[in-house]
Amino acid sequence: MQKFLGNWRQDAINKHQYDSAIFIGDKLLALTNDPNDAFWLAQVHFSTGNYSRALTFLEKHKLISHSPSCRYLAAHCCIKQSKYEDALATLGDKTPAHLLGNTNKSRRKLQHASGNARNGVHRKGGSRAEKRERSEEREKEHTSETKYEAAMCYLRGICFAKQNSYDRAKECYMDAVRIDVQCFEAFDQLMKNSLLSPDEEWAFLESLEFDSITTDGTDTSQEAAQFAKMLYTTRLSKYKNPAEFSNAVESLSQHYNLDSNPDLLLSKAELLFTQCRFKQALAITSSVLDTDQYNFSFLPLHLACLHELHQTNTLFLLSHRLADLHPDEPATWLAVGVYYLSISQIAEARRFFSKASMMNPHFGPAWIGFAHTFALEGEHDQAVSAYGTAARLFQGTHLPQLFLGMQHLQLNNMTLAHEYLTTAHNLCCTDPLLLNEMGVVFYHLDHLAEAVHIFHQALAIAKEIDSDPKAWLATRANLGHAYRRQHHWSLALTEFEEVLRQGQRDAQIFSAKGIVLLEMGRCWDAIVALHEALAVSPQDPVATDLLVRALEENATEQGWGHEEGDRTNVVLEEAFGAKREEMGKRRTLLNHLGLLR
Repeated sequence: MQKFLGNWRQDAINKHQYDSAIFIGDKLLALTNDPNDAFWLAQVHFSTGNYSRALTFLEKHKLISHSPSCRYLAAHCCIKQSKYEDALATLGDKTPAHLLGNTNKSRRKLQHASGNARNGVHRKGGSRAEKRERSEEREKEHTSETKYEAAMCYLRGICFAKQNSYDRAKECYMDAVRIDVQCFEAFDQLMKNSLLSPDEEWAFLESLEFDSITTDGTDTSQEAAQFAKMLYTTRLSKYKNPAEFSNAVESLSQHYNLDSNPDLLLSKAELLFTQCRFKQALAITSSVLDTDQYNFSFLPLHLACLHELHQTNTLFLLSHRLADLHPDEPATWLAVGVYYLSISQIAEARRFFSKASMMNPHFGPAWIGFAHTFALEGEHDQAVSAYGTAARLFQGTHLPQLFLGMQHLQLNNMTLAHEYLTTAHNLCCTDPLLLNEMGVVFYHLDHLAEAVHIFHQALAIAKEIDSDPKAWLATRANLGHAYRRQHHWSLALTEFEEVLRQGQRDAQIFSAKGIVLLEMGRCWDAIVALHEALAVSPQDPVATDLLVRALEENATEQGWGHEEGDRTNVVLEEAFGAKREEMGKRRTLLNHLGLLR
C-alpha cells in the first residue's frame, strides 16, 4: 500500500496536480509517519505557493532540526514571505567553517571509491566489500547534505542582499559555489549583479573545484567537469580574456551541439556589444526573440542595441506589446523608458526607468538609464547621486564609476574625475571607453604625454578585441588634439586624416586639420580643409575665423606670430573641448544599458 500511495503521489506531482498530491501524501504520512514523507508533503505545499502552511507543517512535525533539507525548505518559506530575519535565524548568519575545509576532500574520496567499485577493485574478504558499500552510502548521504548546506549559503546571501548588506551577500554566494560547484543559482547571482570585478571573476572561476563533480565513470566525470567550467566561463565579464571565452563557446557549439542555445547566443551578443558591433548583436538577440519573444534575459541587451541603432519604431511596438502582456515585469518598463529616451522625451523616460527600478531594486539597466536621464538634462548633482546608488548596488562593475567620472569631467572637477576613473580602472583596465575618458582628464590637466599614452592604449585594446573602428573615432580625434598641443604636427595630421578617411565629416575635425596645416606652413591645404569645414557647417565661427587668417597668410606669404598662434589655440581649445564632451556623451549614453558586466 505504501508503494502504491507513493507512486500515486509522485504521478500527481509530475502532472502538477498538487491537490491530489496533498490528498494522497497526507494519507501516506498517516500510514508511515516517516519524516521523509512529511518533507515531501511540505514541499508540495511550497510548490502551491502556500508558504505559511508549508512552514507550519515543518514546525508541527519538528522537522526543521531533522536535516539540512528541512532547514533549507523552512528558510526558503520565510524568504518567500519576506521574513528575512526569521530566515537568518533558521539558517544562521555564518557559513559553518568545516564545510569549506572538508567538502572537496570528501567529494574526491567519494569519486575515488566509486571509481574503484566500478572498475572491480576488491580486497580480501566479503566483509571488507560490505563495509566499503556502507561507507559509500554514508558518503553519498553526506554529499546530499552538503548540497543542501550550499543551497542554504545561497539563501543566506539572498537575505543579506535584501538587507542591503552586499559584501556579506557576496561572501555567502561565493561560499555556496565553493561548497558545491553545481550551485549555479549562487554563481548566477554573483555574475548577474556584478558583485565581482572581471579579474575577481576569473580568479574565482580558477579557484573552483570542478573535479569534485562526479558521474557514473571517471572519464565522464572529467568531461562533466570541463563542460561545467566552459559553461561558467561563458557567464563571465566580456571585458577580459575574450580569447578564452571564444574558445569555450566554440567548444560547446561544436562538441555539444549548443550553437543555437539561447544562453550561449546571449553571451556571444554581449561580446559583440562590448566590441560596439551593435548590428551583429541585434541580429542575434532578434533571432532568439523571434522564437522566444518573452525571454526576458535578452531584453536589456536587445533594447540597448535598438537604442544605439535608433530603431524607434521597433522600440515602440515592442514596448507596447510588453506593456499589454507583461505589466509586472521590470523589463517591460525598461523598454518603455528606452523608447522615450530614444525620442528625447527625457521626463517620461525617467518616470519609467524609476518604475522599473522600484519593481526590482537590483535591476542594473534601470538604474543606469535613470541616471542617464539626469545627465542628458545637465542635472549633474542628481546624476551623480543616481550613479552613486548604482555603484553601491553593483560593486563589481566599473560602469557606474566611469559615469561618475564623466559627470565630474563635465563639471570641470578634474581631481574628482580622475579619482573616479582610477577606481573604475582598478575594476576593469580593458575598456577602451574608460581609457579614453582617462586620457581626456590627463589632456585637461596638461599631462599630454600621459594622455597620448592612454589614447594609444585605448585604440590598441579596441583593435585587440576586434571592435568596430568607427566607434573609436572620437578617441583618435582626441589623440590628434594631444599631438597638436605637443606640436607634433605630422602625427596630429595623420590622426585627423584617419578620422576623416573613416567617414566622420565633422567641421571641428576639418578645422583642427586646417590649424595643423597652417602650423606646418601649408597654407593652401589649410584653406582647402577649412572650406570643407564650412561646407559641413557654414556658420562655424572657428572655421570662419581660421579661414580669414589662412587667406591673409597665404596672401602675404608670411608665417604666424606667436601671439596670433596662441590666440588661435585658445579659440580651438574652447571649441574642441566642448565638441569632445558632446562626442563622448553621445558615444557612451546607454551604450552599456544591458551590460552591468
